[in-house]
Amino acid sequence: MPDPTLARPHDPPRDGPLRYAHDPSRLLLDIRNLEVRFNTPEGVVYAVNDISYGIHEGEVIAIVGESGCGKSVSMMSILGLIPKPPGEIAGGTATFMGRDLLTLPESDLEQVRGIEIAMVFQDSMTSLNPVLTISRQMTESLRRHYNMTDEQATARAIELLELVGIPDAERRMSDYPHQFSGGMRQRVMIAMMLACNPSLLIADEPTTALDVTIQAQIVELVSRMRERLGMALIWITHDLGVVAGLAERVIVMYAGMIVEEADVDSLFDNPHHPYTMALLAALPRVDRRRDNRLNSIPGSPPNLLNKPRGCPFAPRCIYTIDRCRSERPPLIPLSPTQRTACWVTTSDDFKYERRQDSGYESQSAGTYE
Repeated sequence: MPDPTLARPHDPPRDGPLRYAHDPSRLLLDIRNLEVRFNTPEGVVYAVNDISYGIHEGEVIAIVGESGCGKSVSMMSILGLIPKPPGEIAGGTATFMGRDLLTLPESDLEQVRGIEIAMVFQDSMTSLNPVLTISRQMTESLRRHYNMTDEQATARAIELLELVGIPDAERRMSDYPHQFSGGMRQRVMIAMMLACNPSLLIADEPTTALDVTIQAQIVELVSRMRERLGMALIWITHDLGVVAGLAERVIVMYAGMIVEEADVDSLFDNPHHPYTMALLAALPRVDRRRDNRLNSIPGSPPNLLNKPRGCPFAPRCIYTIDRCRSERPPLIPLSPTQRTACWVTTSDDFKYERRQDSGYESQSAGTYE
């Protein structure tokens, strides 16, 4: 009888290194012109508005933005996890390994969610069933997708718990979620998502509500597991501080739109969208003087019941011109690794200046100060 593994046809043998032979030029997930709406009694909420991006095999990207900007909704919509109604995918495609996820039957989509794409949610307490043991929840997908016996599934579940750093894993299999700390519950969730060796892991703010020490441990754990298993990773967050040491590429969203996309070095060294600049200026920095006040972004995000005609950030932006209010800027390529949706900062005559009184810390000579 063959060893009951979690391997797909392209997985390595269990006695070899746990790394896939990825082709970094191969697009794993290709999202094009995705639009998501919610029909509410107050009107239509334009949650995601014509976003396009892709992720390659083994790549790590971060999606950054304020709460309500469409980060989580965009991911949940392509996995068929938004309620319909009131949710509705109004347009676009999401091609994963040659299949458009938005047109797959639910039965096929369940197989993709269970084996090829895994998602770690931000609230581990509500993601885990409080009345089922960890053993029951850990072994369910193994039995369902790989027809493992109870003994085989239990052995693999214990191995996964040990892999993510749960001490005394065998004994703790019989515990319930409330018997674990927040950080340990998140580790259990990560172990569950790794059970079927997914090609893509989506981490939706997995460190929310955890203290900073546990946050760092979870980030390090996910990064280590990704490298060991060769997965691609989409990390959804509002914290740019986490992104710097984790992602290769960053997508900045605002009001359901992508306003900037760049490799991580370009984004931190030379951001071009005013919203990105403002986010970076609001980050605490150890090299700042102690008497320097943290910057904040004035105003509030727009009400997505009313789709903005122009740039959605215009009411809060210090560089706004008339065109910003009347015409939505496209994502303009600035280099092979950076594109930005801004009429002003992408113009040839725009020059960065420090504007301490405005709340932005802008760039000079390509250096983030």
